[in-house]
Amino acid sequence: MKIYTRQGDQGETALLSGNRVSKHHLRIESYGTIDELNAFIGLIRDVADHASAHDQLLAIQHHLFTIGSVLASEGQSQLPLPEIEQAHIDELERQMDRMDQELPPLKNFILPGGDAAASYCHVARTITRRAERKTVALARSVHVEPIVISYLNRLSDYFFVLARYYTHQHKGEETPWKPNN
Repeated sequence: MKIYTRQGDQGETALLSGNRVSKHHLRIESYGTIDELNAFIGLIRDVADHASAHDQLLAIQHHLFTIGSVLASEGQSQLPLPEIEQAHIDELERQMDRMDQELPPLKNFILPGGDAAASYCHVARTITRRAERKTVALARSVHVEPIVISYLNRLSDYFFVLARYYTHQHKGEETPWKPNN
């Protein structure tokens, strides 16, 4: 199977429904940002060394592939698509609660950094927020399942907590924001 098709050489791409849209279409921007996030999570998995987070990150990658498929389908697909479920959001919350139990209380805003893996998590958090913004914008013009937006919202929180967790586990230092610095 060849990877290239030459079908996109004129600036259009096909959705799972078969419809063709411009590559700058908000739907493409939305699931393209999800794809970017998914690739970045692969980098986090490669550099981080915590087994339970590794498994959770792998599950998140599968969920993001599901979200990308749903966004690319326009609600129509010739293939059965998996769904994002409340249980996926619940699991993110359980993982955050578990990590939070080991972390010192957060008393200030903190600057991104403190550890290489944590810094990657902060980048993933910001990519997640961008994906969420693009998906919310898309939802203003077409139907997007609300659970997709909820999942992305919770996922950005997850990356914030995971960043703090990696900093703590690797004996890094959190830098509080000093607004008058």
